[in-house]
Amino acid sequence: MPNLAPEAYLRPEVIRQVQRFDLKAKFVMEGFLAGLHASPFKGFSVEFSEHRKYVPGDDIRSIDWKVWSRTNRYYVKQYEAETNLTGHLLVDLSASMGYAGPESGGLSKLEYATYLAGAMAYLMIHQQDPVGLVTFGSDLEAYLKPKSKPSHLLSILRVLGEAKPKGPTGLAANLHRIAEMIPHRGLVVLLSDMLDDEEQVLEGLSHLRYRGHDAIVFQIFASAEANFPFEDLTRFEDLEEREAALTAEPASIRAAYLQEVRSFLERYRLECTRRRVDFVPVDTSQSFDRALMAYLTRRCGR
Repeated sequence: MPNLAPEAYLRPEVIRQVQRFDLKAKFVMEGFLAGLHASPFKGFSVEFSEHRKYVPGDDIRSIDWKVWSRTNRYYVKQYEAETNLTGHLLVDLSASMGYAGPESGGLSKLEYATYLAGAMAYLMIHQQDPVGLVTFGSDLEAYLKPKSKPSHLLSILRVLGEAKPKGPTGLAANLHRIAEMIPHRGLVVLLSDMLDDEEQVLEGLSHLRYRGHDAIVFQIFASAEANFPFEDLTRFEDLEEREAALTAEPASIRAAYLQEVRSFLERYRLECTRRRVDFVPVDTSQSFDRALMAYLTRRCGR
């Protein structure tokens, strides 16, 4: 069977079903792979393991020319860092992730998270690293075990395309469940607004680190949540507890609100750094491909 690129499996009906996630992922990852040589998702060891066939996008410097001289075929050296890395993408489906706000162009936090998740799945599968997907709200919703086959990308995109925000968050509790579910150390990428009890969420992240995982948190805010652009008398509702609501003049609460947001982000930044967890705050006014590229570039440079 020919070694097809992932986009070759994306038939028109699938493209429609997943809301063109494949096209967005392709745009992001081709730009990324063209601009960077080292993978940002290497594991912890760099011990030589074996060879694998060269695929477009691999760094040509990794080609083993001695093997080529004997076989007239291109193979690259594969290291333990490549063979041992297994990724899991964790996507929060709680009701608060459904918020878009007036400055997002209609893009909700969940949609933003699914675009990021789809792009990262494309990248890892392109690198022949197995990647899995977990979606959750108050409880676990879907779990796809990690695979590296190009066709697995379709399964991930289908689940992302069907994702709907609903119910209260179960972020902290589900981090503990997921830490126990994943049998081997690897890369865990969390995409969430992190709106749960902060201390309990941090304990969940510590659980992942205790299990040996490299962890990345993309904390996603809607632009309106980050910047509070409201001017007129406004009713603010809690999407997860509808009875919790506040009607206020935005000018009277803006300073206090923005200070709370700054404190919220700074606490997560400091505590994630202490736990050696990458914390990446983004808001939906940022182009998701640029946000991802900026982070991956920094990760490569470390």
